[in-house]
Order: sequence, then C-alpha cells, then structure tokens
Amino acid sequence: MAQERPTRYRKIERFTAFSAGIVLIKAAAVRRWVARRFSICHVGTPAGRSLNPSRPIGVLRTWPLAPTGKLAPRANWKGFLRLSLVTCPVALYPATSESEKISFNQLNRQTGDRVKYLKVDADTGDEVPNEDIVKGYELEKGQYIEVSKEELDEIALESTRTIEIDEFVDRTDIDPRYLIRPYYLRPDGKVGHDAFAVIRETIREMDKVAIGRVVLTNREHIIPLEPMDKGLVGTLLRYPYEVRSEQEYFDEIQDVKVTKDMLDLARHIVNQKAGRFEPEKFEDHYETALIDLINQKRAGKPITPKSKPAATNVVDPMDALRKSVGGAAAETAAEKKPAKKPKKASAGQKEMLMPIAGKKPAKEAAAKKPVAGARRKSG
Repeated sequence: MAQERPTRYRKIERFTAFSAGIVLIKAAAVRRWVARRFSICHVGTPAGRSLNPSRPIGVLRTWPLAPTGKLAPRANWKGFLRLSLVTCPVALYPATSESEKISFNQLNRQTGDRVKYLKVDADTGDEVPNEDIVKGYELEKGQYIEVSKEELDEIALESTRTIEIDEFVDRTDIDPRYLIRPYYLRPDGKVGHDAFAVIRETIREMDKVAIGRVVLTNREHIIPLEPMDKGLVGTLLRYPYEVRSEQEYFDEIQDVKVTKDMLDLARHIVNQKAGRFEPEKFEDHYETALIDLINQKRAGKPITPKSKPAATNVVDPMDALRKSVGGAAAETAAEKKPAKKPKKASAGQKEMLMPIAGKKPAKEAAAKKPVAGARRKSG
C-alpha cells in the first residue's frame, strides 16, 4: 500500500498535465481561428503619434477584408404577412449595413486608452447611476415633465406580429422624401412558402406596391412592399409631420426664363450622358482615402497633403453649356474613333530617321542590321 500512493499521485499529475495541455492547445487553436476568420492583427503606435509604445492601440482589420465564410443573417423582426385571408410567417432583415465603413474611437493622446463618457448631473457634475436616470420632456428651458417607464409601457403599441396589407398603390405615388430604410422580407421557416409566393406574384402581376404597417421598437411604421427576385423588399416610410415643406426653401429662388437655345444645348449634354444607373460604377472616395491614410500610417510612411483643384466660378451659363458640349463631343469622338494602324515603313523612308526604342536613331540601327539582299550576295 505504501508503494501505491506515489504511483496513483503520479498518474493524477500526468492526467492533470495532459488535460491542461489539451486546454492550452484548444485555446491557441481558437485564437488562430478567430485571427483567420476576422483577419485581425494588432497594431502598434501610429506614425507621428505621441502614444505610449508599450501599449497596443487596439485591433484593426487588414484592408480589404476578405470574407472567409457566410454568416447567417439575423432578423430584426419576425411575424406574419397577411393579405385578406392569406397568411404566411415571414422575417424582416435589414437591407443595408454601415458596419463595413471605417469608424474611429476617441483616445487619450498621452496613454493611448479609449475615452469614455460618464452620465453626470449637469448642475453638480456628479455621476448619476443608471437606476436614477429617467426620461423627461422639456416644456421650457430647464422645465421638464417626467415620464416613467411604466407610463411608456402603458401606451406602447401591442406588437401584433403581423404586417397587414391595407392597400395597393402605384410606385410613382410614393414621394422619395418619405423613404427611410430598406428591408428584405422572406418566408420564416419551411412552411408558408406557397402563401408567400401567392402574395409576391400578385403584387408583381398587378405592378403595384403593397402598403402595410409594422411595429418596430414600439412604434408603428408604414412599409410599402415590392417583389424582388424570390422575395419582397420593403422600405420604411416617414409620416407627413416628419417631412418639411419645400416652400420655405424654394420661395426665394428667382424666376429665371430659360431660352430655347440653352435648353437645346442642355438636352444635347443629357443625351450624351444618358445611360443606366449602375451603382457599382460609383466609388466612395472618402472611404477609399481613409483606407489609404490608415494603411500609410500603419506602414510608417509620411503623410503628404494632396493638392486641391482650383475652384471655378460660372459666370455665363450659355458659355458654360457651349464648352460642356464641346468637351463632351471631343471625349465621345476620342472613344469612338479607332486608332490608326501605323504604315509599314520601308528602308530609306523618312520615318526611319526618328528615334526608336532603346533611344538610338533608326539610321544607326539600320546600319548595324544587314539587309536581305546583302546576305544573298555573300552566300
């Protein structure tokens, strides 16, 4: 029995060490997977900053970020879509994202730490805990009406979890000023695809927009629905009280009579620039400049200011239109005109006296190279 205890302890020690090693290996594997999945790299102190070099600033994605996998989208809302007695379960997904845009954090220049904001009393400057913070509506300067969470819950709209289609309208009836944010709508789960297809194809066949209502974050929103591929796309709309009238902005615009000649020139420019809207052709130049700036600072390269083009003031609209038409016509002719093929130069032509590749005159190159007739005579 005296010899069994050390053996048992040794087995326990070996098992403990083995288990700890497995945990460390798994932790390292997880770290490597996270680094590969999100293309993460630690960044040191940027060039030209007086931050503490012993503290890393944070984590910055390498740019451009190559997708390594497809993340499952998360629905903002789930419920039912109903057209009269036809109902199907659906899910609502945001159609746009701001997460890919570059964003900045505020840092302490001396330490490199992030700056946080505290909720403080505007009068005393003391920090206020979350349990003491309430909502209030300002009636006058410094005079508020307190509204409790219970009172807000009492008037909150019941989430019926149903998008009820109330009417159908023409797409042109919707003023673009009312558009807020687009969403994708698709069937939720494996059931209801038939009913969803019936609603979608009915809207498509009638060439209309279905107007419904949806409750998001306790507020009811108007949402027009249109078919897109195999799903529906809906865009939240503003209410009339949220849209400003154009009169207060346009009333002071002068009444200017545009002549027929100016309209003809302007139409000519429009016809030359007419085409289909392809968003892929447009580039977010500011985002590109931000990426270049960050990559230059990461590489420790000096930042040189770029020259800005001089501003031009248009004095005579007619003169500007004529110049625009002339410039557009020249660009169009340059694009359509095929390049002329160079004529085959023979020995003794004047073109042979012009410099060629290698920065040697053509006459010297021709003198070094024997002509075909000379080779035949020597043979």
